[in-house]
Amino acid sequence: MPMDEVLSGEAVRVALGDFIVRNFLFGDSSRRPDDRASLVESGVIDSTGVLELIEFVEDSFGVHVEESETTPQNFDTIAGIVSFVRRKSGGRAE
Repeated sequence: MPMDEVLSGEAVRVALGDFIVRNFLFGDSSRRPDDRASLVESGVIDSTGVLELIEFVEDSFGVHVEESETTPQNFDTIAGIVSFVRRKSGGRAE
């Protein structure tokens, strides 16, 4: 995605959902968690999975994640990740 393009929340949500289903749920989209469900508490990802998500976010959306930003508020739910990406990419949080 071009760096100067403001990302829509829906585009980020869809890309994240696809990544999670493909990489953590072995393609089983019926197990995709609700956008506000904890990815860790629901057993979708573990600490290594969080690191994979961060790498995906940086590579896919052109944002840099500071160590201080790797918090549950930013990376434990799809909704939290969407808001984080939108803030970092210059869009408003949804």
